Amino acid sequence: MCIDVITQRLRLSTLPINKPDRVSKFDCPCMFLVRSVFRMSGHTPTLARLEQRAAEADQIIEYLKQQVQLLKEKAMVQATVREEKKLMVENGKLKKEIEDLKKQLLEKERRRGVTVPMPSEESSVQCASKPSASEPPAKPTSVAPANVKTPPANTTEAKTKAKAEKKAEKQEKKAPPTVEDTKVDVSRLDLRVGRIVTAKKHPDADSLYVEEVDVGEAAPRTVVSGLVKHVPLEQMQNRMAVLLCNLKPAKMRGIVSQAMVMCASSPEKVEILDPPSGAEPGDRITFQGFPGEPDKELNPKKKVWEQVQPDLRTDNQCVATYKGAAFEVAGKGVCKAQTMSNFGIK
Repeated sequence: MCIDVITQRLRLSTLPINKPDRVSKFDCPCMFLVRSVFRMSGHTPTLARLEQRAAEADQIIEYLKQQVQLLKEKAMVQATVREEKKLMVENGKLKKEIEDLKKQLLEKERRRGVTVPMPSEESSVQCASKPSASEPPAKPTSVAPANVKTPPANTTEAKTKAKAEKKAEKQEKKAPPTVEDTKVDVSRLDLRVGRIVTAKKHPDADSLYVEEVDVGEAAPRTVVSGLVKHVPLEQMQNRMAVLLCNLKPAKMRGIVSQAMVMCASSPEKVEILDPPSGAEPGDRITFQGFPGEPDKELNPKKKVWEQVQPDLRTDNQCVATYKGAAFEVAGKGVCKAQTMSNFGIK
């Protein structure tokens, strides 16, 4: 038995062993890892450079973070400065308003005969620059009690002076209006002959014309008229007319009108008044029995035009009149409508 086992082992030992010429990396993972480590150990400078660049990248990132933080802080500072400037401007306006109110109060107190000491510049600045956050700006009624000092009761001269000033103030209030204010007639209207040089339709209103009118001044006036439905555009070109030149300029659909074309008017029909032949732009329209110079500009609050206009009419012969007095250009004739008699003029 022992001899057989020994013999079998000798046979096995004599068998040829087939060794592969090359060991594959897939057949032996350990050998592949060893070789990889061996190869990487030969590239140590490359790894060092990568580590250096990584460190530099970290430094750059940190620097950029610092710059972003600085920019944020700078933006906050700039916003604070802008707000401070805005507050300074508003503070200046409030100072000015307070000073104006003080001056008005002092002036009123002086008129009433009350002696008022002048406030110092320092105190006024302090009052304006340090307002309470919970209280509104100072009003005249709150300033008066602190600054006003009444004169002594036993001063006869001061009492007399105060009475005289009050009496004068009452007389001023009761003073009658001037002759110019009480006189309301056609002489206060600046009516002139004019030439409509050009006319075109208003860009924003279908019923309006925009005209350039020569009224004897250095430059023509712009006039806006609601005549589109009554006068054809071709009849508006280079024609003579009568214009009211001292109305307050008014904006009509975005264009300022500086005068008004005078027309005989009814709800159904409108005719532009014709000056007499031979009249020139700038010639003034006068009225017999109503002398006087026109206002430079009619005050809308006095309602002069509204009081005069109802008496402007054409007569039986289509002559334009005011209370029977014709629209006349001295030495040249009267102004007329073409066909409209006994109609109002406006």
